[in-house]
Amino acid sequence: MHKYEIIIFWSKENNAFIAEVPELTNLMAHGETANKALENAQTAIDLWIQVAKQEGIVIPEPKGKLIFA
Repeated sequence: MHKYEIIIFWSKENNAFIAEVPELTNLMAHGETANKALENAQTAIDLWIQVAKQEGIVIPEPKGKLIFA
């Protein structure tokens, strides 16, 4: 499990919970429940890191607290 901050919120527009990972560019996931959104975000983080490694993209170290507020 990665230690990137994940922000989960309800989206009325999408009728789903959204899980956003601000430290990883454009990384979001969704789910019918907050737990499912979190699970999907962890999977998306794994895939993001895998592709970043293949493409030579710098993978940021997790900061562990909200730095974008």
